[in-house]
Amino acid sequence: MLKGTVDPIEALTDLIRQHRGMLVHAARREGLSAEDAVECAQEALSTFLQLLQRKEVPAEAAAWAPYLTTVTKNAARNRRRRHHVAVPHDAIESLDAPSGEASAEDLLAQAEEHVRLRACVERLCGTQRSVVMLRLLEERAGEDVAAVLGITRGHVDVLLHRAKASLRECMTE
Repeated sequence: MLKGTVDPIEALTDLIRQHRGMLVHAARREGLSAEDAVECAQEALSTFLQLLQRKEVPAEAAAWAPYLTTVTKNAARNRRRRHHVAVPHDAIESLDAPSGEASAEDLLAQAEEHVRLRACVERLCGTQRSVVMLRLLEERAGEDVAAVLGITRGHVDVLLHRAKASLRECMTE
């Protein structure tokens, strides 16, 4: 190797060592568990290596970290989507015949509680209602909600905390 040139393997090893924690943290912010976040970061690094071989990444190494973070976030979102879609189902043979346990009265009580909860959500102020809808019902990340509503992540957390307290109070009335 010529003096003054950087070995690509060394540069990549340094990149991984420096940014591994940041990548796992980025995946965690997308709503993944710790194990899934580590796997997602590894998957993103593998994808990055494939893109690097095909020369589909930025030429300058300084742009690799943000690019790799974006690949990690996309992989985390894809993993989260697959997790929500791929729900194992019980075999039809393993299901018992309807036993009458869920009586009409129970179903009616559940429906009434659901209607009461929706009414409580509607009583919230506009921003709190939006935060509840996006964070709890659509299960979006706090950063996404903040970006959509044009507020800070901390303000999203405060609004969600206050909204939950209001909903608890409303449901016990």
